Amino acid sequence: MEHRALGKTSMQVSVLGFGGSEIGHGNASVKTVSRLLGSALDAGLNVIDTAECYKDGESLIGKAVSHRRQDYYLFTKCGHSNGYNFPDWSRESLESSIDRSLRRLRTDYLDLIQLHSCGEEILRQGAVIEVLQQARDKGKTRYIGYSGDNDPALYAVNCGAFDTLQTSISIADQNAITLTLPSARDKGMGIIAKRPIANAVWKYRARPQDPYIQAYWERLLKLDYPFLRAGAKTGPETALKFTLSIPGVHTAIVGTIKPGLWQQNAEILATGLLAQQHFESIRTRWMEVAEADWGGEI
Repeated sequence: MEHRALGKTSMQVSVLGFGGSEIGHGNASVKTVSRLLGSALDAGLNVIDTAECYKDGESLIGKAVSHRRQDYYLFTKCGHSNGYNFPDWSRESLESSIDRSLRRLRTDYLDLIQLHSCGEEILRQGAVIEVLQQARDKGKTRYIGYSGDNDPALYAVNCGAFDTLQTSISIADQNAITLTLPSARDKGMGIIAKRPIANAVWKYRARPQDPYIQAYWERLLKLDYPFLRAGAKTGPETALKFTLSIPGVHTAIVGTIKPGLWQQNAEILATGLLAQQHFESIRTRWMEVAEADWGGEI
């Protein structure tokens, strides 16, 4: 599997990374996660990204692969220790969250700790950034990053405090390509794409019930990309290759609880990225159709 230097960090990351949300929210077993991550690590994946608020996600990862800690880079996020809908940006909460993540993940250091969708007003006050910097100074993390979208992400990039940016980038979510990625590239930041296959919402014939993915479903209905009508395999293949064809993107985080799906994604990338003409056609269609309020989806 191809590896790319994650910006100015020393990490050479696999272009396909593993996201821990699905295993946490999907009640996966330790046996399933061990099989999933074990086979992925054996095949060259070396990025595992999770968060404190992915229910049991951190604990499952720790139980499954902590014995292989030298085989992967470990990323997590903080700011929502009581669940994503209940952010807590106090110093005490963030410090406790980082320590709890270390225990759950069964490691004595993280490769990257990220502020998780922290608003611009809180970022500007500076205290949350100081907590991460102090965690880095104490050896609890090697690098610090910001995970989020839109204007808060732009501030995070331009303030110069962070080593990496994790943001939503997909065929249904292209706002970051012009808003934040140019500055992030100029500053040498590592760029991590989240939701790179737009939650595969093309699988739904009717509007999905889950509000987390409804916006993408509605956008793709209007974008009406021809490749989404070309067969079941074409959607995920084109979507993943599109995201990784964007200049500056170093790794794309994909979550799953199905061990076989990881292998399918790896095989997709083994055939190369999108032809430039195909990439430009997707960008052109977005610029023709995208509405003013189509910002990055959290």
